[in-house]
Order: sequence, then C-alpha cells, then structure tokens
Amino acid sequence: MYRFLAVLIFATVLPLQLLAQDAPRAEVFGGYQYFRANTNTDVTNLDHFNLNGWNASLSGYFNRYFGVTADFSGAYGNPEFQGIPIHTKFHTFMFGPVVRLPNPTHLTPFVHALGGAAHTSADAQGVSGSDTSAAWAVGGGLDLNIAPVLSVRLAQVDYLQTRTGGDSQNNFRYSGGIVLRF
Repeated sequence: MYRFLAVLIFATVLPLQLLAQDAPRAEVFGGYQYFRANTNTDVTNLDHFNLNGWNASLSGYFNRYFGVTADFSGAYGNPEFQGIPIHTKFHTFMFGPVVRLPNPTHLTPFVHALGGAAHTSADAQGVSGSDTSAAWAVGGGLDLNIAPVLSVRLAQVDYLQTRTGGDSQNNFRYSGGIVLRF
C-alpha cells in the first residue's frame, strides 16, 4: 500500500517538475517609451521632435520560440512652432509574430514584426486635428530574467513607420520596463 501511494505521489509531482522547466506561454510587458518622431516636413522644430510615454504588450507563445504579440503605446509631448506649443499625442495599436531565443543565460533576446494603426492628435491654441493611419514596426529587444515569472526589459528598439497625410514617416522607438511571465 505504501509503495502504491509513493508511486502515485511521484506520478503526480513529476509532470509539475517538467511543466516548470518549460518556457512561459504568455508574457505581459509594461514600461516607459521614448519616441523620436520624424514628420517628413521641412518645418523648423517640427521635422524631428521627441515624445515620451508608455508601451505595453501581451505575447502568447505556441512553443518555446514562436508566438504572437499585441503591442499598444502612447507618446506625448509639446513641440513648439514659432514659440507656440503643440500638444501632441501619438498612439499605436499593432499586432504580429514574435521570436524569442531562450538560452541558459539570464538574457533572453527577441525579435518581432508588427503591423496595425497609429492615431495622432494635436492641439495648439484651440485648433485641433487628428489622423489615423497605417503603421508597422520591426525590431527586437533583450530581457534580463530575474525570477521565473519576472524579467526586466533592458531594451526594446523598433523602427516604426507611419503613413500620415500620404507621406511616410520613419520613426525610432525605445522601450524598457517590467515583463511578467506565465
């Protein structure tokens, strides 16, 4: 009877150990975003400007390496034109494949390709405007694994292109923050 009970306990605990060694199936990221906007215009102080904000993503993995990511971000700033601040908001909503490269070190690199939309709005002295356009991004990053369920995203760097007003804007985005793994 004791042998049967020992075998039953061993058979119950062994799959939990094997499951614990498997890579996480989902990741939730949240953190800071630096956005370098390129408006593709020749207007002084508005051709390039900086925005700061947040970036969040949810990734689900089919196996250790391949998955799908939903990425959302918001960046805000007040670039000036002839001394007049333009209150600017820029939001992205993108989705696409992600590949991570788990390894025995504490660092996990990843790459992704995302596509979706960008919404830009601006307001200056009571005059406002907005535009929603196509957006896509390619990039990757590096996570520092601290615990099985916690990582620090040291860097996520993206080339992000938008198409506003019929013209393409080639932008740069850096993000960093916390990753929770499940």
